Amino acid sequence: MSLSGLDILVFAAYCALILGIGLWVSRDKEGHQKNAEDYFLASKSLPWWAIGASLIAANISAEQFIGMSGSGFAIGLAIASYEWMAAITLLVVGKFFLPIFIKKEIYTIPEFVEKRFSTNLKTILAVFWIALFVFVNLTTVLYLGARAMDTVIGTGDGSLMIYSILALGLFAAAYSLWGGLSAVAWTDVVQVVLLVFGGLVTTYITLEKVSPTGGIIDGFVHVYNTVPGKFSMILSKGEILTPDGVDAWWSLPGLSVLIGGMWIANIYYWGFNQYIIQRTLAAKSLEESQKGIVFAAALKMIIPLIVVVPGIIAYVMNADASGQLTPQTLDPSFVNKTGGVINDNAFPWLVRSFIPTGLKGLVLAALAAAIVSSLASMLNSTSTIFTMDIFRPYINKNASDKLTVNVGRISGAVALVIAMIIAPALGNLGQAFIFIQEYTGVVSPGILAVFLTGLFWKRATNNAAIWGVILSIPIALYFKVAPNGWSDAAIFVNIPFMDQMFITALASITIILVISYLEGKGKVNEKGINLTAELFKTSPAFNIGATVILILCAILYAIFW
Repeated sequence: MSLSGLDILVFAAYCALILGIGLWVSRDKEGHQKNAEDYFLASKSLPWWAIGASLIAANISAEQFIGMSGSGFAIGLAIASYEWMAAITLLVVGKFFLPIFIKKEIYTIPEFVEKRFSTNLKTILAVFWIALFVFVNLTTVLYLGARAMDTVIGTGDGSLMIYSILALGLFAAAYSLWGGLSAVAWTDVVQVVLLVFGGLVTTYITLEKVSPTGGIIDGFVHVYNTVPGKFSMILSKGEILTPDGVDAWWSLPGLSVLIGGMWIANIYYWGFNQYIIQRTLAAKSLEESQKGIVFAAALKMIIPLIVVVPGIIAYVMNADASGQLTPQTLDPSFVNKTGGVINDNAFPWLVRSFIPTGLKGLVLAALAAAIVSSLASMLNSTSTIFTMDIFRPYINKNASDKLTVNVGRISGAVALVIAMIIAPALGNLGQAFIFIQEYTGVVSPGILAVFLTGLFWKRATNNAAIWGVILSIPIALYFKVAPNGWSDAAIFVNIPFMDQMFITALASITIILVISYLEGKGKVNEKGINLTAELFKTSPAFNIGATVILILCAILYAIFW
């Protein structure tokens, strides 16, 4: 499918606007040489609304627009727990984690590990995060984004994949590598407006199209009445089967989304993920950063309307009157070469099929904004960790500001080139969002255990933290080695990955507690953090906003239980 001249004009205007803003805000001020704080922490000058917008722009990417829409197509509204539970998690991060991070005046999350534990553990985790960003995050976003562009602009046969990967990568690099976090954060303000508006436009138009009578209310009622099971937030075993016949309970095992493994995934991501937490460290003040957290949490509440509901709409449009997919009703673009269903084609298919000329360029810009903003954030954080945690301590301790900034730019460029080379080889990931969550969940529980004990238990020791991280990997893998159907075998335990994350995190925390106690004989570690009630006091604005969000979450779960 080719874009009209108007669509191309709208998309080109978006590209010019983002590049213009990025290069303008990152220009060198007269008489001032850009230093590490300018490049990596935006001179610690970000206001709350820029922080909140940048948090969401960094988070919402092809992983959500494509992957989560695909999970909406396959599973339904239950996948929205990742968004609504994230809103609650953001409030926890803002109240209990940020005060400690900002008080420590850190640039990176590994830097906190050094101050609390040791340089060795910091280096181990720094290398891990660089590898994770390059080989998982950057490559996945590039691949999913390119596949979306190939489906929306082209025919979906992969002919535009390489060109899309190159275009997305180079576009993100054009302003983020030069300008640093300042360019990323301020362009994110525009990007988040585009991605929210473009997503809402897609939902509005497709709701009007899905019902025989038209209108968004009739459309929503029609979708709900056709597939009421896809609006269940808490799944029972065997309740929902994906189009490929897989029990959705294995991805979202009932109450674990409220009281189990979902917390592990969310706290790790929002509290200790460098490319997310970095913009909160760049705030004018702690209070400003916390207000930005509340703003991001509020935006999180509407994200399912943008990225999950379209997937459910696409399912209904391809189902028969009883809500079942059949070969006769399923559009061919959802079928792969082996006859399987490509769930992740839901959002691109809606855009290609139902968004009119002019608006298609806007929605394409929104999709590009989601992809590019996340790429830019990941590039900036990769370069920050490499420069501040590897280059400066081990290669050149006396590096000048100019050299430090240039190393940040070069390391980001190298990371991007590696990711662009690997991305085309990813192939078909099925439900990409679930895939990413599941395999990140092998390593995240151990790292989370280190941070939680380091933050809130003064007796946690360095050796205990190292062993907690190391042993978490075989513990996690123990729950993943059993093939389906082997769960009764004595040496295997086969459970949903979300439960595996929860058990692994508890086991890792226990290991750290036991070793710390045995090693320290109950003594307080000299690097332990002194926690006071005053440290965790929050402003009335934060408290009111947090209360409203908690009430909204409770209402949503009560309605769609």
